[in-house]
This record gives sequence, C-alpha cells and structure tokens, in this order.
Amino acid sequence: MALYFDHPIEAPDSVESPSHIHWHPVHPFLAVASVSRIAGGSVDIYLEQGEHVSDTHIERSFRVTSLCWHPTRPILAVGWETGEVTVFNKQDKEQHAVPPTHTTDITVLKWSPNGNCLVSGDRLGVLLLWRLDQRGRVQGMPLLKHDHGKPLTHCIFRLPPPGEDLVQLAKAAVSGDERALDMFNWRKSGFGSFLKMGSQEGLSFFVSLMDGTVLYVDEKGKSTQVASTDSSIQTLFYIEKREALVVVTQNLLLSLYVVRPEGKAEEVMKVKLSGKTGCRADIALIEGSVLVTAIGEPVLRFWDLEGGENYMLSPAEKFGFEKAENINCVSYCKTKGLLAAGTDKGRVAIWRKLPGPQSSRVAEGKDRWIFQTPSELEGNITQIKWGSRKSLLAVNNMSSVVILSEQAMSSHFHQQVAVVQTSPSLLSVSFLSTGVTHSLRIDMHVSGVFTTKDAIAVWNGKQVMVFEPSGGTLRNAGTFLCETPVLAMHEDNVYTVEPNRVQVRTWQGTVKQLLLFSEAEGSPCFLDICGNFLVVGTDLAHFKSFDLSRREAKVHCSDKNLAALIPGAAGVASLRCNASGSRISILLSKVDNSPDSKICFYDVEMDTMTILDFKTGQINRREELSFNGQETKKSHTFVDERLMDLIPVNHLWDQNDPRLFVCEAVREAPGAQLQFGDKKPPTEDSPVPTADVLILSFFITEEHGFLLQDSFPRPPTYQNLLGIEAPHYYFTRKPGEADREDQVDSGCPCVGRRPLRDFIGLEGCDKPTRDAMLQFSFFVAVGDMDEAFKSIKLIKSEAVWENMARMCVKTQRLDVAKVCLGNMGHARGARALREAEQEPELEARVAMLAIQLGMLEDAEQLYRKCGRYDLLNKLYQASDQWQKAVEVAELHDRIHLRTTYYNYARHLEASADRGLALSYYEKSDTHRFEVPRMLSEDLQSLELYINKMKDKTLWRWWAQYLESQAEMDAALHYYELAQDYFSLVRIYCFQGNIQKAAEIANESGNWAASYHLARQYESQEEVRQAVHFYTRAQAFNNAIRLCKENGLDDQLMNLALLSSPEDMTEAALYYEDKGEHMDRAVMLYHKAGHFSKALELAFATQQFVALQLIAEDLDERSDPALLARCSDFFIEHSQYKKAVELLLAAKKYHEALRLCLEQNMTITEEMAEKMTVSKDSKDLSEESRRQLLEQIANCCMRQGNYHLATKKYTQAGNKLKAMRALLKSGDTEKIVFFAGVSRQKEIYIMAANYLQSLDWQKEPEIMKNIISFYTKGRALDLLAGFYDACAQVEIDEYQNYDKAHGALTEAHKCLSKAKAQSPLDQETKLAQLQSKMTLVKRFIQARRMYPEDPKEAVKQCELLLEEPELEGTIRMGDVYGFLVQHYLQGEEFHMAYKYLEEMRKRVPSANMSYYVNQRTVDAVHQGLGIPLMHTVPERVHPNSAEDHKEVDEEVLEEVENDP
Repeated sequence: MALYFDHPIEAPDSVESPSHIHWHPVHPFLAVASVSRIAGGSVDIYLEQGEHVSDTHIERSFRVTSLCWHPTRPILAVGWETGEVTVFNKQDKEQHAVPPTHTTDITVLKWSPNGNCLVSGDRLGVLLLWRLDQRGRVQGMPLLKHDHGKPLTHCIFRLPPPGEDLVQLAKAAVSGDERALDMFNWRKSGFGSFLKMGSQEGLSFFVSLMDGTVLYVDEKGKSTQVASTDSSIQTLFYIEKREALVVVTQNLLLSLYVVRPEGKAEEVMKVKLSGKTGCRADIALIEGSVLVTAIGEPVLRFWDLEGGENYMLSPAEKFGFEKAENINCVSYCKTKGLLAAGTDKGRVAIWRKLPGPQSSRVAEGKDRWIFQTPSELEGNITQIKWGSRKSLLAVNNMSSVVILSEQAMSSHFHQQVAVVQTSPSLLSVSFLSTGVTHSLRIDMHVSGVFTTKDAIAVWNGKQVMVFEPSGGTLRNAGTFLCETPVLAMHEDNVYTVEPNRVQVRTWQGTVKQLLLFSEAEGSPCFLDICGNFLVVGTDLAHFKSFDLSRREAKVHCSDKNLAALIPGAAGVASLRCNASGSRISILLSKVDNSPDSKICFYDVEMDTMTILDFKTGQINRREELSFNGQETKKSHTFVDERLMDLIPVNHLWDQNDPRLFVCEAVREAPGAQLQFGDKKPPTEDSPVPTADVLILSFFITEEHGFLLQDSFPRPPTYQNLLGIEAPHYYFTRKPGEADREDQVDSGCPCVGRRPLRDFIGLEGCDKPTRDAMLQFSFFVAVGDMDEAFKSIKLIKSEAVWENMARMCVKTQRLDVAKVCLGNMGHARGARALREAEQEPELEARVAMLAIQLGMLEDAEQLYRKCGRYDLLNKLYQASDQWQKAVEVAELHDRIHLRTTYYNYARHLEASADRGLALSYYEKSDTHRFEVPRMLSEDLQSLELYINKMKDKTLWRWWAQYLESQAEMDAALHYYELAQDYFSLVRIYCFQGNIQKAAEIANESGNWAASYHLARQYESQEEVRQAVHFYTRAQAFNNAIRLCKENGLDDQLMNLALLSSPEDMTEAALYYEDKGEHMDRAVMLYHKAGHFSKALELAFATQQFVALQLIAEDLDERSDPALLARCSDFFIEHSQYKKAVELLLAAKKYHEALRLCLEQNMTITEEMAEKMTVSKDSKDLSEESRRQLLEQIANCCMRQGNYHLATKKYTQAGNKLKAMRALLKSGDTEKIVFFAGVSRQKEIYIMAANYLQSLDWQKEPEIMKNIISFYTKGRALDLLAGFYDACAQVEIDEYQNYDKAHGALTEAHKCLSKAKAQSPLDQETKLAQLQSKMTLVKRFIQARRMYPEDPKEAVKQCELLLEEPELEGTIRMGDVYGFLVQHYLQGEEFHMAYKYLEEMRKRVPSANMSYYVNQRTVDAVHQGLGIPLMHTVPERVHPNSAEDHKEVDEEVLEEVENDP
C-alpha cells in the first residue's frame, strides 16, 4: 500500500493566494505564481518537500498570467498581465527580461522542444518567437512576429523526428552497448545529461485563437489555417505516434485531425463529448489515446480515441467521498500510470491504470482503473499537476499549495511484534502474543520502522526515535539525529548506516561499535536481522554477515562480491538471512531497477551460490573453490509449473526454523514495469492484480535442495506478506477489509495471520508439537511418508492426522489415507474411500478422499486429470457449483447433460427461482410434466405458460385438467390445439354428438378415435358403421366378428385379407363350413400360409387356377410331398415348365433333367443353376453330383448352348470336355481365357490348334497366343510346324526373307528339342528345314552383297535357279525379278528380256505382278523396241513386313527362352 505524504509549501509571508502552479519536467522544482492584494503578483520556486528555494522570489505590482519551465534546464519563463516576459535562471539566480514587445496579458508562453526558442503571445493576438542562449538571455530580434488580431489561447509544438545521433545511439543500445544503455538510464546518466535530438530545432507549432481558429506555423514562419471550430478552444493536444491534432472546444466538441508532413490537417472525427457546458473543463490526454475530462461533476468522463469507447469513473464512497462531491481538475502521471483528480471538498482521488499494451487489453473501460488510497486536504482544489521525474503531485486549493509524494507503507514483524504504518505519522503496534494493540503517533513523517519484542524504532532519514512498552503504553526510550536510510535492532543495540560503515548504537544514539567496510566493498544500504545474525548489503553489491550473539558483533561471513559469484548480476534489491545464519537469500534487480525473476541463495558453510529462476523454473548451482579459483556449475529444472513466469518481490525466513523460506511473487505481465523503489510487493493499489500474487514456501537444505512446501494466492483481504513464524504467516490487512481469510483471528486490526497448511487446527500448539509438525511437513515435502509417520505418531490430535490425510491426497497414498481416516474417526470418509475403490483410475479414488477432506479444488484437478468429467459434474452439483456443472456437462459430459439440466432446475425450484427453473426444465426436456407440477398451485401462470409454449403435450395436459373440472368447451378447444382426436371423439360421444365425432374420425384417420366410435356404433347396433370404423381403426378381428355374426360375406373376404393369418384361417373355416364360396376359402388358406389345406381343398373342388397360384408360392422350404403332388398335377396337364420348377424345388434333379430331355425343353441358365448341387450339399454324393453336372452339360451341348455346357463341364471337373464345348462356341476371347486358367497341356494344344484356324497372319495377338500355348503345352513339333508356316507366309506375303530365315531357324530349334515318336520322320523334317534355311540364307546373302559385288550376287541368283528344291522354299519370281531389275539398271535389255521370258514360262502370268511391276516390264520392252503383248494389272499389297516386326521378335524371344 502506498501512502502520500503531504508537504505544504513554505511560502513567504507576503504570498497570499496561489494562481498558477507548474512543475519542471525533470527536476523536482515547483513554480508557484501567487496573487497578493497588497504586493500584486509574485513567483516562487519550491523543492519536493515544500522547502522554499532561497533567492527565487520574483515580485511585481501586477499579476502573473503564464508560467513555463525550460524542457531540461532550470530556467523559468514568466508572463505578466502587462505584457512583460521574464526569464529566471534558478541556477544562477538571474532574471532576464525579454525585450518589451507585448502590451497586454501574456496568454501563450511555450518553450520549443530543444529549449533554444520561446514562443510568447498576448491577448491582442501578437505572436513572437525568441531565440535564447543557455542562460536564458534573448539573442537579437524575434525570429518570428505575427499579429493575428485576436486573443491567442493555446500553443503546442510539433516535435521533429529523432536526430541521426539518437537513432544510432538507440541501435547501439539494442546491440548491447553498455555506454549507450547507461545514456538511456537516467539513474546512471544523471539528471543533467540529456540526449541530443538532432539537427532539426522543431520550430513548427500550432496556435489557437479565441474565435476557434487553429493555425499551423512551419519552420519558415509561414502561418496556415488548419482548423476552425464554432467556439473558443479549451484544450489542444498533439499525438506524436499518430501525427494527429486533438481539439476540444468550450462546447465540448471534440475534433480529431490527421496532420500531413507539410502541416495540412484533415478532419477524421468529430464527436460531442458528454457533460455540462459553459464552465471550465480540465482535460488530460492519457498515452495518446484516451481523453479524460473533469467538468465540475461528481464523475470523470473518458473517451477512447481509438476504440470510440466512453465511460465514467467516480470516487468510492467507502473511502470518505460524498455523493455530490464535484471533481474540478485532473492530471495523469505516465511514469506510474496514476490518474489524480481534485474535488471541491479538498480530497484527492487517485486511480492506477492496469499494465499491459493497449492492444492486448487486460480489461476494458472502467475496469482498467483501480482506485487507490485517497488523500484528504482542505479547501476547494482548483489545480492539480504531476511533475518531475520523481512523480510528485502539486495541489492548489486556492489558499495554499501542497506537494504530495508517494511513499510505500512501512511495516515490520519480528518476535511476535508487528508494526504497520497507517498514515504518514501514525503507526499501529500489535503485540501478537498478548493481543494488545497500540496506536503510536509520531511528530514526523515516518519513512521506516523496525521492531523487536523489547522496542520499536522509527525514522525519517534525519531522526531516529525508539519506543519501548511500559505498562499499557509506549514510551519514548530515546531520540537522536541520524541521517540513515535503513535501520535494524537487536536486543539493546540499534544498527544505523553511514558511508562505508555500520554504527552500533544504544537506544539513545551513542555509538558503541563500528562495523567498517572498505571503499571496494561500498557503503551499506541493506540491513536484515534474523535470530542472532545481521546481514549487510552495500551499494556496490557486496554483502557480509555478523554474529550478534556476543557482546560485540563478530564477522560470521566474510565479504562476498555478488558480481564475482553471479557474473552479469546488475544489483541487489534486498537480502535476508536465516535463523542460523547459514544461508543468505538475495533478491536481484535489473539494470533499469525493475525486479529480476531470480533469487540467489548463498550457503555460508559450503561457499556455494544457488540461483532459483522463477521465470524459467531453472535451479543453477555455482560452486567457487577458493584454493584453485575453479568454478563448477550445476543446473536442473524445477518441474513445478507454479514457479513459472513469476517475479519475486519479497522474501523472508522463518524466525526459528533455518530451513523454512517464504517468498511473495507476482505473475509476470507483458508491458508492466515494476519498480523496486519502495522495496514492497505489488498490492491491490499497484499495477499487478492481487489475484496474480502468490505466496510460495520452501524447505531448503543441503541434502534435498529446494522443496516446495506450499503455494497459495495471497488472500484478497491482505495487503502484503509481513513475516513468517511457524505456525503462521503474517500479513498486513487492507484498510476497511474484514478478515475473512483468517482461520484464527490475530485480534489486531492491521495484521492478519494464516496458519501454515499443516498447522490448520494446531495454531495454538506448544513448541514440541510445533517442531514435530515442522518435521512432518519437511518429510512430506521430501516424499518420505515413513519418516513423516514417525514425526507425528506421538501426537494425539485429529487435526494432525487430517493434515496427514491431506498429504495423502498430494502423494496419492491411499493406504496411508485409510490409517489416517481411522485415527480421525472419519467413518463416512472411510466408507466413501472403500466404495471408490471400484473406480479404475487412481486419480478418481484419490479425488474421493479429497472430497471427504473438503479439498474440493484438488478433487476437481484430479477428476480433470483422469478425464472423469462425469464424477466432476457430480462434484460440482453436490458442492452447489451449478454453473460449472452445466459447463462441464455441455463441453465434456454430454451424456449427462439433460440430467444436469434437470437437477439444476430442481435446485432452482427449491431456491424459489421459478423463472430460471422453467428454462432448465425446458433444456432437460422434462418441462411437459415438471412445469405443470411446479405451477399446479398457480393456475393462471400455468395457463399463460402453456399458451406461450404452444406444445401439444402441454395442451393435452391442460385439456385433461379442464375436462376433470367439467369445462368441456374449453377442454375441446385445447384438445383440438393438441390434435388429440381420440379425446375429441370421446367427449363428442359423451355429449351425444356422434355425427361430429364421425367427421373427426374420418378426417383424422386416428385409430383410437375410430375404435372408440366403432364401439359406440356397435352398442347402438349400427353394424355397417361399426364395421367401417373398426376397419379404419385396423381392428379387423372385431370387424370380422361383426360380419360373421351378421352374414356380411362380401365384406368378410376383404377384411380377412387385410387382417392377420389367424383371422384369415377363421374366415376360411367359416366359408368351408358354410359350403359356399370355396374359392374364397382356398385363397384365404393360401394367404394364411396353410398350403396343404389350400391344395387339398383346391384338388377336391378342381380349382386349377387356384392351384397355379398356390404353386407359384411353393419353394424349396415347402413340403416335398406337396411339391411332388403339384408337379404330377402339372405334368398331367402338360405344364412341364412349372413341373420342372417344382421338381427342382423338391430337389428331384434327375427327374427334372429327364423331363427336360423327354419333352425337349431348352435348359435355361436359371434352370441349370437350380439343377446344380453345391459341393457342401448332403443330398448327393460327389460322384453323383459330377454325373448330374455332366448330364446337364451333355444336354446343353445337344441344344447348342456351348457356354453353359462349358460352365457345367467345368463345375463337373472335366475341363477337356469344357474346352471342346467352348471351341464349338467359337468365342476366341473365352477360349484364350479358359486355356490360360486351366493350365493343362492338352487344353493349351487344343486352343493353339483352334487359333491356327483363324486369320492369325493379320492378328498379332493371336499369333502370340499360338506360340505361347504351344510352348506351354510342350508341343514343340507343332510349334516347329507353325514357325515353318510363318516363314512361308513371310516369303509369300511380304517377301521378307530375313524374318523367314529367323522363323525357319526357330522351327529347326523347336523340332530338334521335340520328343518325336518316329525319329526317322523327325530327321527327315530337320533335313528339309536345314535345306530351306540354306537356300533362304543364300538368297539373303546375294541381296546383301549386291551393293558391293553385283556380279557375284547375280551369279549366286543364277545358281539358285538351278537348284531343284528352290520352288518349295524361295519364290522363283523373286529371284527372276531380282535379275531383271539388275540387268535393267545396267541397260542390258536382252538379258533382262531373257529372264523375263523365263519367268513367264515358270511363273503363272497371274502372279507376274507380284515380282515385277508393270513399269519394269515396259522399260524392258521399250529398251528392245518390242511392243507389249498385254498388260498385267499391278497388285498392291496393303500389308508390309513392318507390321509383323513386333510379333516376330516376340516369337523369336519366346522360343529362344524355351528350355
């Protein structure tokens, strides 16, 4: 909690009413202009605590109208009502007058951003721009002079872009340059060192006139109008990041302009702000996006320029504000995110803005502001201003000015005494052991407190006061002057600090001992005492500890340099030691003074440093060995996610147990800048929300390291952690908050306490019990349950065993939990745990234990972990968390969704929330009966609900209710709405309006209505109507009954056919007994499924048509004897097809086949399939089955159905016959397929032989299959013959002797491999093939050598003609044609003619054109001059040898690969 110390300014006696206040932007200097009835006007400068700065009083006989500080230097510009402008240099205490140019009130006074120029403007519209030197003296004439003729009201500079030096410096800082970082860190660079903004001076600005005009003056001095409003301008803002100008007029009209680089402005928004007009408004701009306005109303009005959102804030009445208290002024501190507002009752209200970037809104609107502790002053506050880098607040209440400085609330806890500061000069001192509380008022503003059981010390940085309890009061035991920022006490000693030393004093201030520090160690600035040990930290990040148990302090831990132990450590924020002095904890800070996420623990005995990083969960241990200077580093991850993304802000050790450590940590928020200036953790008044503050306790030992003992959110009624002393944590309370979280109230209004987790129920235990419980907690944290048992086995307390059982929830030790429940006497819990053993998941069983112990949050987490959302749903319902139960059911447990809705509705009904109960009854779909029950006593509401829902079920329920109340007409209306036709007919029949009832029954077709009406007609003996409505009601048995009783035979037949088989049988018996309409009886027996009875009756009465109809419904499931009888009947009447079907149904396959043969019936595929017996049938043996199939196939062969015959032969296993049948069909495709799947030698040969009968010369695929089949069938002699035929085809058809030779070669190979029955024949055939091959080879060689040796080629051809076997191998015409062509080319026409004539003799003339074309013949005759005798038509062969190239190659390849 932050307090605001009020420092009234120490004004000179001549000063009366302050009129203007103005803070220096950097230094803590406040300029105050005052008005005096006697002296006129004056200006004074004050420091941060209100001290008047000497020699700064400027007085004139006229009033001050404007004040403006230089941006960086301590130079103040003052404007007077006479037009005089004075520049006062505070450092040199000099006044410099600006040349007198203005003649009336100075209304505008503004320094340029770099401080080199000053703008002044007056009420007559004269605007001047002056250049000043570093001491504030005007240099030369004005740079600019404009006379606008109208009063000037506001001036605002347009900032130039950053200079190149700033850009480069920023880049260097990002890259890690320490010097550049220090330049940006004002704490290191100092107040007087500022960055240069570049070469541009930024002399362009906006100025507004009284008539609402806004002008832009550029750097060249050119003035341009950029905006115009309908009334005078109240406020002018320039938003740098958006380059936008915000204008607010006296009429609260907001205009937003986008400014172009050249200065032109374009209006993008115009909005009328809320609030009363005609009075002065104080308007502030928050972070360039939100306008906040104070207009003398009880509220502040906000307008979000980016989101267009508007909202209001008002001070809280619980802090003492009145309802009608008006807010006059407002100011915003960007550094701390504080918004201050002054009221007409003298109070200052302060809100803190939640951290985080605007885009990632932590909260929206008014929820982004948290109300802080207000300050109460006097008078009517008219001005309020934040200023300087120390974020000081100046308040003007017309009679005086007060400076408010923020300071953290001081508090301390030690040895069961707690001191809490409640106001700047008031302390609350609580002796917790006795419950006595004292209020201690001090005559100074307290900046720190320290307490022991014997005394309380307070100080303010200049004076120390020591108080001791005396009787029922606190008396002053000593006061002395000492400028110490920190202080500590131990027994009778007071420890204060001075540069490079710690002074040990008495209570009266006498120095008893000096603890010296060297220059290298630095000056002490941190002190802490725990037990008998003092730890001291210096400003150079060194620390040292002392043993105070003796008369004089002795060094316990020698000087340690934090930078040497932790390289890169920036600085120390605070440090603490434990009760035994063995460990020192150090909270680190970053370079920018923001808190670091690390806590360091120095082990004095082991000389090791361990670092716990709360951001990453890493634990790093550094061991520095002094004898050789080596350093080792060990690290591991602390896996508990609760230690992730946290920033520690406070840390303490237990005052008795040296192992127990507690720290206060906040959840890291993006964009939040925490500061360690107050050395206190964030509270609800600070930027970090309380919900994100955690209290973490650890056991820290050398053997086990860090053991998390407990973690919990800081209770919302508490401010911050004050101390720990088992069995309690101690907290400061928020003012005005009840202590709801205390398990045991401390009895102190400002201090609250909470027991440690394992001490709940043992708050008042003695020391042995406390020590035992601490041991128990330690071993539970270690996970050693056996040692934990030993620690508490002698403690006879149910609370201890309950704590042990609670630990079993964490460790999931159900066996231990059973023992604990037994010692607690918790019978219900033991039973529940035993019943929960049926659950398969361990977490679900442990969750039941947690429920019995009241640990509902743990149970919830366990159920979620194991995915048992059904049990989680039950838990939420049982714990009255219905919204969570509904959410779980909707997202994860939808199978119980309606049940959850229903149970919630029952709960709401019990809670008298009928409206919401209705909604959930509807969601559970139980509203049709639950809502009438719920509203049964409120009939009017029930009727309204029923009419609203328009549900048929509810209408019917309401109609039944009305009927019970004898309101028949209303009941009829609702029955009609519900479309309950049965009830309508019932009531109309009751009323005697049977005609209306009949209309309804006929129109609706409702069975129940028709049945009821039929009963009415039957009772009135209207039989036909009764039969009609029985029929409509599907009550055929009743209709049949009436027909038989009343002789309605015609209707009886139709009704029986519509009814059940039993009714059909009864009707058939009725007809049979009557002896009439026997065809009807047969049909009814047939329809009822009594085929035997129907057939007997049909045979007896010779009803052949009926027999045919019956036979159609007979199948294999019918009686075989019945089937045989029917088949005989059909044979007698020559209906053989039907007879065959019946025989097949009776499984008399041979008789059916014989009947087909005898009557020459064509066997269809359907009949053949019916005759085919499956292999697994037991009716026929396998041999009989094959014989039957072959008989069927033979019959199909005779009938020419070769495909079906093939199928049956195949089913019979006779593939050869199947192939023969298929060959007869001539289906080449199926023949090829069947041969491929049969894989039998004979079938391959049969298929190949068949394919040879086709035109294989023109079908390459057939030729390929022939070769393949002969090869697979091992018929190499046949394959050789086929190759021989191929060779002849190549010669005869294509004259391709090369391929012919190849084919002959393959034929020779095949024949030589074949196993012939007659070797002699085989030798003869091989010799013939060899001869053919030789002749063909000679002819091929003759052709090939012709280009090289034509004579030899011709000679070989002539020799070939003499071969006797030539005609059977090579066509003579080819040889003659070759010779004729040769001699024709050589123009030896006689030789050509000679061979032409020989060819005519030996080759038929019809074939001449095959060998010699007509053009060759003509050329020969023309060469000899012989006339042509006749012409032979030229014959063209469409096929060429190339067409068979691919097939022949495949043929060759397959034969070569054949073994």
